[in-house]
Order: sequence, then structure tokens, then C-alpha cells
Amino acid sequence: MVVIESADDTTLPQSSNVTDSVNAAGYASDGYETASETEFGDGETVSDNNIDKPHEREVKDQTYEDAVNDDDQLKQKILVQMNEAKVEGNKLFGEGLYEEALLKYDYAIQFAPEMPSSSEIRSICHNNRATCFFKLGKYEDTVKECSKALELNPTYLKALIRRGEAHEKLENYDEAIADMKKILELDPSNNQCRRTIFRLEPLAIEKREKMKEEMLGKLKDMGNSILGRFGMSVDNFKAVKDPNTGSYSISFQR
Repeated sequence: MVVIESADDTTLPQSSNVTDSVNAAGYASDGYETASETEFGDGETVSDNNIDKPHEREVKDQTYEDAVNDDDQLKQKILVQMNEAKVEGNKLFGEGLYEEALLKYDYAIQFAPEMPSSSEIRSICHNNRATCFFKLGKYEDTVKECSKALELNPTYLKALIRRGEAHEKLENYDEAIADMKKILELDPSNNQCRRTIFRLEPLAIEKREKMKEEMLGKLKDMGNSILGRFGMSVDNFKAVKDPNTGSYSISFQR
């Protein structure tokens, strides 16, 4: 069963109390001394022209507060547009239009600013792109998108599951097992992952042995090309596997 993250999975952050933040940061005008009340050194009075007057400070404070409010409103607007693009992508996915859904999710990601409040929706969109690629049989792209989602949210179970499934399709059994084990760390009650690990471990061992044989075959061909100049071949050398360690020892035979 394929799961696509819906719009309800992302809660847009509420605007913070800008006024409180500005006051806490020390930008409020209350309590500032006037020029005539401020002295330096031995009674030297600072001229009014050298520091802000109270009404000038209030204007500057208001300008800063307006700028913060404008910035918050812009971020809110961007997050809303991102979420709308994600919802459109979900609809297209439900209609089986995976390529079109990919574009919507990518639009949401590219539109996202690099700020903490957008990391959740970006990770969801990357995971949804991974699901589209999985449906299209593009498993390497699935792995890449899941990895991007996990960079933003390392405990994202759905991304781990999808990446593990893609690794299995690619016959990357060791990598698939590693993802399943990570899932078990986060969710020890996931018996499906345990069954998957049990099923994949023999396949991983078989693949490692096959890779060893292929490597030895290549080394043999290379050795024959070199030893042939001396009237020998690798057949003069016998490899014996240690059943306990799995390592090989080489003996020379005439």
C-alpha cells in the first residue's frame, strides 16, 4: 500500500508576537536618557546632535517592527503556497499522474526558503517524490529522494521504509537491511521489519559470495596475463578458504 503524505501532515507555524520579541531584544524606546542627562568623563555633556532623541528612536523602533512583521507575513505566504503545491501533487498522484505530481512536489521544494519552519514540508515533498519514482520503477532516484528527506528529518519512518524497499529492488541487500535495522531502533514493535531482515540476510550473504567470486575471477585473468610471461599461470597457485573466518590462503604448486 502506497502512502502519500497529505496536506494535514504539515502544520503551518503561527506568527510570533513580534512586539514582545522586539521589546525583549532591547529595541523599545522607554528608558533611554536624553542628551542633556548623559555625561561622559569629567562632567562633559554630549551634544543633542550626537545621539537619538526619544521621538527619533520611536520612529526607528516602529520601522524595525514593521520590517519584522513584513518578513513574517512573507514567510507565512510562502509556506501556504508550498502546501498548496503539495496538495495539488497529492491529487495528481491519486490520479496516477506520477510525472505531473513530481513537478508539483519539486515546485514546492524549490519554492521553499531555507528556514526551520519549512523543513517538515520539504521532507514530506522529498518522500512523496520518492514514492512517485518508486511507482515509475526508478529506484535509484527513489533512494536519492528518501535520503534528502532523511537529511531534513532523520527519524522519518516512511522515508526509511521506502528507501529500504528501493534498495531491495536494486539488490542492495546490505543497505536495505541497514534501513530496516534503523526502523527497528525507532519502532521496536515493527515485526514486518524483522521479517524483512530475516528474509534479506541470506540474499546479502549470497551476493557477497558472488562478488568475491567475480573479484577472484578478475584477479585470475590479470594474474595469467602477467605470469604467462614467465611460463606460469595462476593454476600454479591454489586458494584455500578457511571455513571459520572465510578468508583465503594461497599456496604455490608446480
